[in-house]
Amino acid sequence: MTDVLTSELVECGRDFHRRGWSLGTSSNYSAVTGREPLRLLMTGSGYDKGRLQKEQFVMVDEGARALHGGGPKPSAEAELHTVLARHGAGAVLHTHSVAATVLSEHFLKAGGLRIAGYEMLKGLAGITTHESEAWIEIYPNTQDIAALAKVIDGRMRDAGNPLRHGFLMAGHGLYTWGESIAAARRQVEVLEFLFEVVTQKRLLCGSF
Repeated sequence: MTDVLTSELVECGRDFHRRGWSLGTSSNYSAVTGREPLRLLMTGSGYDKGRLQKEQFVMVDEGARALHGGGPKPSAEAELHTVLARHGAGAVLHTHSVAATVLSEHFLKAGGLRIAGYEMLKGLAGITTHESEAWIEIYPNTQDIAALAKVIDGRMRDAGNPLRHGFLMAGHGLYTWGESIAAARRQVEVLEFLFEVVTQKRLLCGSF
């Protein structure tokens, strides 16, 4: 199973790099390989996502610690992956597109970005009509990932209004997830499309 997941994440890296969503050594991806105990296969820190190799992945435990020494280091943001996995995510994908970076800074003071009325919204989990809206929360960029992970954990535990679809880190990029790599990849594609639409529309309307 690990080989299959590695191949899928390698393909994500190549595709996202080609689309300009994971340039240089930016981004990190993970997939759950076991639940009891929790285990995640994750891209190692500092590797070009457009040229990933199988030896550039690391297995981490529920505390985001590497299970084997001498290999790649987990991303500094690994705790965000493990907290989302504890809440049921089968895969977590983090991208760094231009649109997500610009929008996340522009709407940071508002606390999030509201996207409504687009057909592509139906590609997000749980949305069945274009007459819907998605609220993508935005958090300040931080080096204190443990503190942010606690915030995300709390939002995922909110029974009345849990965090859905994804979130943005200001000036940084998108985190999204799904029950599988394919589902998370669909969320990336839909959200990145919508971010580009919002950016272009605001530029054309002169209100950005």
